[in-house]
Amino acid sequence: MNVVHAVAATLLAASVLLILVRLVRGPSVLDRIVALDVLVTMIVCGLAVHIAHRHSTDTVPLLLVLALLGFVGSVTAAHLVEEREDMR
Repeated sequence: MNVVHAVAATLLAASVLLILVRLVRGPSVLDRIVALDVLVTMIVCGLAVHIAHRHSTDTVPLLLVLALLGFVGSVTAAHLVEEREDMR
């Protein structure tokens, strides 16, 4: 199980670095919004790996709150993009 945890943590860390690059270099605001949404998703995935590795359910409420925050952020971003398209 330790090998699986190490591989999952390494892949998540690499993806977070790539997301941060997109967040900084994103040519548009929409790219940055999507990068933030994916970053929240990666944090949720990291918490899920942590929960599986520790066999503990103490952080499940935090996991649910972050997942809800990511969902609300995605819906808000989609609404923002739709409103901007209507203004053009």
